[in-house]
Amino acid sequence: EAGYDGVEIMGSEGYLITTFCATRTNGRTDEWGGSFANRIRFPLEIVRRTRAEVGSDFMLVYRISALDLVEGGLTGAETQTLAQEIERAGADMLTTGIGWHEARIPTIAHMVPHAAWRDAARRLRDVVDIPVAATNRINTPEIAEDLLEKGDADAVALARQMLADPYFAAKAEAGQGARINTCIGCNQACLDYIFTDKAASCLVNPRAGRELDIAISRTTAPKKIAVVGAGPAGMAAALTAAECGHAVTLFEAAAELGGQFNLAKRVPGKADFAETIRYFATRLADEGVEIRLSTRAGAADIAAGGFDHAIVATGVVPRPFDIPGADRPEVISYVDALLGRREIGPRVAIVGSGGIGFDVAEFVTSPHAGRAETIADFLDYWGVDPAHEAEGGVGRPHHPAPPRSVVMLQRSDTRPGKSLGLTTGWVVRAELKSRGVSHVTGAAYEKIDDEGLHVTVGGEERAIEADTFIVCIGQESDRGLSDALAAQGIAVSVIGGAEKSAGLDALRAIRQGMETALAL
Repeated sequence: EAGYDGVEIMGSEGYLITTFCATRTNGRTDEWGGSFANRIRFPLEIVRRTRAEVGSDFMLVYRISALDLVEGGLTGAETQTLAQEIERAGADMLTTGIGWHEARIPTIAHMVPHAAWRDAARRLRDVVDIPVAATNRINTPEIAEDLLEKGDADAVALARQMLADPYFAAKAEAGQGARINTCIGCNQACLDYIFTDKAASCLVNPRAGRELDIAISRTTAPKKIAVVGAGPAGMAAALTAAECGHAVTLFEAAAELGGQFNLAKRVPGKADFAETIRYFATRLADEGVEIRLSTRAGAADIAAGGFDHAIVATGVVPRPFDIPGADRPEVISYVDALLGRREIGPRVAIVGSGGIGFDVAEFVTSPHAGRAETIADFLDYWGVDPAHEAEGGVGRPHHPAPPRSVVMLQRSDTRPGKSLGLTTGWVVRAELKSRGVSHVTGAAYEKIDDEGLHVTVGGEERAIEADTFIVCIGQESDRGLSDALAAQGIAVSVIGGAEKSAGLDALRAIRQGMETALAL
C-alpha cells in the first residue's frame, strides 16, 4: 500500500527470527522448539504468510544468517537446509548476514579482510535456485566483480559503502573506480553513531545523511584560496572549495598527500586508508586544484600569492617526551616506528595508550608483519571453521606467537583503550590480549637509563625493561603559520589538528574541512 516494490525479512544477526532457529536461544518444548524442523518453523511461516499477503508480483527477500559465529548456532548443513526451505516458502532472493551481535569474532570492522565471508555465500548459492547476495567488507567494484565472476554470489549487497559514496554503482558502471570514495570500515560515524542514538553518517563522506543540510553549489563570487596542509582536513577543504568554484592552491610540506593517513595506512587492517588518499588525489585533479608538494608555505608565500583567504590545516606534531634520558637512541617516536625509520627490538614499551598507542601495538605485534593477512589467516586466528561443520561455524582460535613482547603504559588509571571505537575497540583489545600485551596504568614517568624506563605506580618505583621505547603521548597543534598570517592581517581559518589536537580525529577533520570551505 505504501508503494514499495519489495521487503526484506531480517532473519540474521541474532534478532528474533534467528533466535528461534538456534539451540543456543530456543529452549521451547512445543511445536516451535526442540527439533530442527520445529525451530525453523517460525521463519518459514513468516515467509509463507508474507507471500500470501503480498502476492506473486512483490519482491520478497530473506536475510539469512549464513554463519552464526556463536556456540549453539546452526551448522552449515542446517543453514543450507534452511535456505532451501525459505526458497520453497516463497522467497525471491537471499541476502547473507554474518555473525550475531553477540559473536566475539569481528565481521565487518576494518581488520576483517575484503570479502572474508564469500565462502558462506557460496555454500548457499550451491543449494538454491534463487539469487544469493554476498555481504560484508565489499567496498570496491573489483572485489564485487571477483565474487560474481567466481560464482560465489549472484549479487552483492552494499550498505556502508553507499554511505561513503552513493554514486558507487554509477561510477563503477562508467569505469570511474578511481573516483569512488571508498568505505574504510572504521564504523565511527555509522554503526558507532547508531548504537549511541545518533543519525548515521560517514567519516569519509560527512554529507551522508545530511545531504539537505550540506549543499555544495557554485559560488557567484569566486575567491583565490590557499590551503596549507594536505592531510584529511586540508584535502577535504581544498576539494570542497574547488567544487564550489573557488581557485584553490594546496600546499603540502611532505612529498605526498595524506598527512596522518599515511601513518594509519601502515597499521595492520587499515590499508583502506590509502583509498581515501587516492580518492582525494583523483578528485582534486578533476577540480583543477593546484597541488604543490614538498613545499612548506610560509606567511610571506601566502601574502605574495595574492590569496583572498588561507585555510591552515598544518596538523600536529608529536608531543615531546620531556624526561631525563628521552634522547637515548632506544627511544623513538610513533612516526619513526610506523614509517620504519628506526629499528624496533624484540622487547617494546609503548609510552601512551591512546588510539595511536594501540595502533602502534597492533603494528609491532602483528604475526603477519611484512605481508597482508589472508582470509585463511583471519579465519584461523579467530577460530572460524572454514567448512562450517561445527555449530555456528565456531572452531578453535589459533594465535601465532607475536614477533615482540609489548607492555603499554599510561598516566591515567582508567581502562586501557577506553577511547577506542564502540564497535571496533573490543576487537583491538582482544587481539592485543591474545598476543600477550600487558598494561601499566597510573604510571608517572621519571627517567630512562640503562635499567629501563623508571616509573612510579601507586607510590612504588619500578623500571620497565625494553629494547625500544615508542613514545605515543599525544600531539600538539602546529599553529605557527596561522599565528603569522593573523599577524599580517590575512584572513585565515584554522582546521583539523592545527585547530585542536586533543582527541585527534579524522571524522572531525574531514567534516570541519568541508564545512569551513562551504562557509566561504
